[in-house]
Amino acid sequence: MRIAIGSDHAGFKLKEMLKRQLIEKGNKVKDFGTYSEESVDYPDIAFKVAEEVSTGNFDRGILICGTGIGMCIAANKVDGIRAALCWDERSAELSRKHNNSNILCIGGRILKEKDAKKIVDIWLQTEFEGGRHLRRVKKILDYERSRTLSYRPT
Repeated sequence: MRIAIGSDHAGFKLKEMLKRQLIEKGNKVKDFGTYSEESVDYPDIAFKVAEEVSTGNFDRGILICGTGIGMCIAANKVDGIRAALCWDERSAELSRKHNNSNILCIGGRILKEKDAKKIVDIWLQTEFEGGRHLRRVKKILDYERSRTLSYRPT
C-alpha cells in the first residue's frame, strides 16, 4: 500500500516509529514532515498529506499531532478526504468499515506506542463494508462536488 505520513513536532517521535513499522510490513511510505521536534504549524503538514491522498498519489494517509484533533480538522478541509480521529482499535476499525476513512489521525501525546501500532494495523487491514455505508459516503462526496461546482471566484 502507498501511504503518505506526516506529523507536527508533537507527533514526530511517534511518526518515526510508525514509519519504520509500515516499511517493515512492505508498505511504500513517503514522509511529508516534519523532520524534527522543532515547532511547526500542523495545517501545513495536514494539507500536504491530504492533497496527496485526495489526488490518488497515495492510497491512504496517517497524520499525527499532539491530540490528532488539529490534523483531523485541517485534513478534512480537502475535498475527497475522510480523515478520522481514532483513539482505540474499535474507532479505527469502524472508521474504515462504516466511513471508508482514507486518513488516520492520532495523538502523539495521547497514545502509547504499542496502542498506536495496533490502531494503525487494524486501520490498514480493515476493508470498507459498502452497502448502506456507501450511500452515506456518496452523500458526502456529492456535497463536496456541489460546493465545487457552485464556487465561482470573482
